[in-house]
Order: sequence, then structure tokens, then C-alpha cells
Amino acid sequence: MKKIMIFGGVALLLFALIAQPVSSASWVKEIVGGLGYGAERIIGFVQELLPT
Repeated sequence: MKKIMIFGGVALLLFALIAQPVSSASWVKEIVGGLGYGAERIIGFVQELLPT
């Protein structure tokens, strides 16, 4: 069952990339930007914890 779910997810991702590449690129940029923002917030939090 796990292999079927993974295969289905990959197939859906490939379909989205092929059918709407511009929309998919925008979606990926938003995800990467969100991850970068989250990383910056975590780094800021850890820096506040460290004594200066």
C-alpha cells in the first residue's frame, strides 16, 4: 500500500509539472520562500537564547 501511495504522489506531481509548469514553479518558489523565512525565525530565536 505504501508503494502505491508513493507512486501515486509522484505521478500527481509529474502531471502537475507537465500540465501547468508556470503555476508549479510559482508554487515551488512560495514553498522555498516559506522554508527560508521559517529558518530565519528559528535562527533569530536561537540567537536570542544565547548569552552575549
